[in-house]
Amino acid sequence: MGKDGSMASKRATLADVARLAGLSPTSASMILNGRPDTRLSQDAHDRVNAAAEALGYRPNIAARGLRTDKTLTVGFISDLVATTRFASGLIKGALEAAEAAGHVVLVLETGGDPAREAEAIAAVLDRQVDGIIFATMRARELFVPDLPAGTAVVMLNATNPRFPASVLPDEFEGGAQAVRLLVQAGHRSGIALMGQNDDVERDAFRSATVSRRVAGIRSAMESEGLTFVAEESIWLWEPDEGYRATRALLERRDDIRALLCMNDRIAFGAYQALTEAGLSVPQDVSVVSFDNDELAAYLRPGLTTVGLPHVQMGKRAVEALLSDHPTGQILVPMPVVLRSSIAAAPA
Repeated sequence: MGKDGSMASKRATLADVARLAGLSPTSASMILNGRPDTRLSQDAHDRVNAAAEALGYRPNIAARGLRTDKTLTVGFISDLVATTRFASGLIKGALEAAEAAGHVVLVLETGGDPAREAEAIAAVLDRQVDGIIFATMRARELFVPDLPAGTAVVMLNATNPRFPASVLPDEFEGGAQAVRLLVQAGHRSGIALMGQNDDVERDAFRSATVSRRVAGIRSAMESEGLTFVAEESIWLWEPDEGYRATRALLERRDDIRALLCMNDRIAFGAYQALTEAGLSVPQDVSVVSFDNDELAAYLRPGLTTVGLPHVQMGKRAVEALLSDHPTGQILVPMPVVLRSSIAAAPA
């Protein structure tokens, strides 16, 4: 409502700002759009900015898009990221980077349904977004239907052979870091790998990121001159499967001193099996894992894990998308989150 009780006045236009500042609309437009070469005085810049603030001026993004082919909008299409607390950092990072660049993010979630993916793509293209980020909750190769030529695309936590620009966690180095954490605590024997056995899973499909995690683990073990005393294949990396595999392992062997779990959910199940067997973490068995899932902080003792850098990945995806020619893989370092699940190995 206006001050006199009538309906609020219409939206301020560029012409209104220019008139109040005593400049031409062209000059006011250059100043408001941040042109570095306006050749106008500091006083002119100050008057335009003051006028825009006084009038509550907001630029017409749609009209600007017609002139510049830029709508200052990024499409963010995910499978389950938006409704999964574990991966929501991807969106948080994307929003922060977009805001810093003066863009907004249009987020759509598909649940991995191909029909909904097609609808989401149509929705962002209808709104003439400046580019599309395709994000997945867990890193994997993602199918993307045909897009109009020239559409800027960045894969986030995902890969696609037709769209080479992707942002991924540096899983190889992350895998190596997990091994080094055990070695630094003196563990050189009695280490079991929970969740992966190359012989059992030779013909099974694993994503490229999982393969890199395994490669990093094996590279670090080899460089340290170490071997696993056992490797337990677990297809579904969930707590109940981690529990069953660890319980079976402990029934077969009494020399287990450390568990390297392929993710935190396996580790959660391993904790339960160790407790049932009368073993304590980390006094009897040290445990290290991956992902920094929310439950890792709530386990007692807290689980030491190599985290997924979701917020930083989201930022890098937007930055890559808004660059001139996004291409290639961007690997983001995985942070080590030290808690209390690794103890010094017995002398």
